[in-house]
Amino acid sequence: MDFLQWLDTVVFDVPAIKAVAVISLCCAIGLSLGKFKIKGIGLGVTWVFFMGILLGGLGITIDHEMLIYAEDFGLIIFVYVLGLQVGPGFMSSFRSGGTVLSLLSLTLILVGTIAALVPIFFGWSPLGEMMGVLCGATTNTPALAASQQALSQMHHPGDGLDAALSLAVTYPIGMVGVIIALMLVKGYLHKNPKGIVKRDPDEAYIASFEISNPAIFGKTIIECAKLADKHFIVSRIWRKDRVILATGQTPLEEGDRVLVITQPKYVETLTILFGKVDEKDWNKSDIDWNKLDTALVSERILITRNHINGKHLGQLHLRNRFGVNVSRVKRSDIQLMAEPNLVLRVGDRVTVVGSPESCKKVAEELGNTIHALDEPNMVTIFIGMVLGLALGYLPIAIPGMSSPLRLGLAGGPVVMGILIGAFGPRFHMVAYVTNSANLLIRSLGLSTYLACLGLDAGPKFIETVMRPAALSWIGYSVFLSVVPVVIMAIIAVKWFKRSYTTAAGMLCGAMANPIALDYINSTEEGDQASVAYATVYPLGMFVRVIIAQLIVMLWLG
Repeated sequence: MDFLQWLDTVVFDVPAIKAVAVISLCCAIGLSLGKFKIKGIGLGVTWVFFMGILLGGLGITIDHEMLIYAEDFGLIIFVYVLGLQVGPGFMSSFRSGGTVLSLLSLTLILVGTIAALVPIFFGWSPLGEMMGVLCGATTNTPALAASQQALSQMHHPGDGLDAALSLAVTYPIGMVGVIIALMLVKGYLHKNPKGIVKRDPDEAYIASFEISNPAIFGKTIIECAKLADKHFIVSRIWRKDRVILATGQTPLEEGDRVLVITQPKYVETLTILFGKVDEKDWNKSDIDWNKLDTALVSERILITRNHINGKHLGQLHLRNRFGVNVSRVKRSDIQLMAEPNLVLRVGDRVTVVGSPESCKKVAEELGNTIHALDEPNMVTIFIGMVLGLALGYLPIAIPGMSSPLRLGLAGGPVVMGILIGAFGPRFHMVAYVTNSANLLIRSLGLSTYLACLGLDAGPKFIETVMRPAALSWIGYSVFLSVVPVVIMAIIAVKWFKRSYTTAAGMLCGAMANPIALDYINSTEEGDQASVAYATVYPLGMFVRVIIAQLIVMLWLG
């Protein structure tokens, strides 16, 4: 028996083995092709989808039930872990520091969605095809999965296949369309290069003040806090040639310099309270805090002990037990004030000021063991997926609809992932997943889903592309990926006074287009684009997944 005969009769004759082999081959080749870029632009993981189409078009098939299972399972783990990733930052996108950007991104989504509904309303394009065009133009495969689930629920599975085919045609256009749009308006909008860069008002802000207000001479820090009625933490006090670790009972004297952690919105009030603000910028990342004085050290301690997860900072009584001040907590890329009611979670980095011995004891209390985070908490992941599936098939009655709305396989897990990522620690659920583990799981799920989607669409792809309708898909996708972006870029910069870089990052996040973000980062200085992208991406992803289902349910209901 030669090798090919053995391969055909032993390996490919077993449906499960054949399914794993074909899907793995599709993913391996597609991901390898995804590494190639032309002038920084590439299709990335989308090559897996096109490789599936190629193999399917060549007649390579796998058992249909296994195909559906692998496709659904890949989708579930992808959207759920995506929800875990964006969950902690989802609520922060509503804070006033990001409210304007969030509203602009929602407006962009609304404009694009209405534009996509016009051809459906006038009968120029079927619902399924247009949903694929919309998802392709916005490079959003989770939204495609959501619309396919809704079409299947409304007993239109054939339209779901049409959606996949139209997405295959329009996805590359969506990838480059946003870049083209930003290039078109760059010269015009760069006249306002700086714009307004607002700091999140809930984020920790470090300032120093000189005590020169006679009204507070001799008063304790607690008494001053009552006078100001604003949140602030005094980390340390410089008094002549001494450094003092501040407590609530420490009295303030004339000439003291105090290092304060507060919020940007309170700086003006605290300046009036203390007397004079120090112009030194204490929020730079390159400050060596341990060189400020020799009596105290500042250490950033990583929370790795599970029993700390979900506890309020005040419950630990670190000041009373160890004689240290906790000044701020870094969560993801956000600096939070170390308030007593702050809910801690595994993965937080707590900044502690005190003696070296005290900081060492706090590190033992909190864990501070990096390798303890290397292993993801699989219990939370599997329980979350089960809860997400239950949520996905929970009927939601909407007046005027003949059938109840269900979030489905795409919407349920992503919503549950967001909820557990944002609020899980309050219920002592360890939702922390390292970036590498999160990326691995998401890549595995998305690659499997796209491979199966391509294998399913492959046999009909050539026939579909040759249809005249394919030209209209291309035209629609060019419009949807360029025109709304141009309009919202002008509005963001000219009306809302955001810089071009910030507006571009926001638009890339709303369009879920990391390739366009790479283009902006390679042509613009600073991290404004990445910050804006991260601010609106969670909300944009969630809204697009839900709105894709709502369109189908409302249109066919």
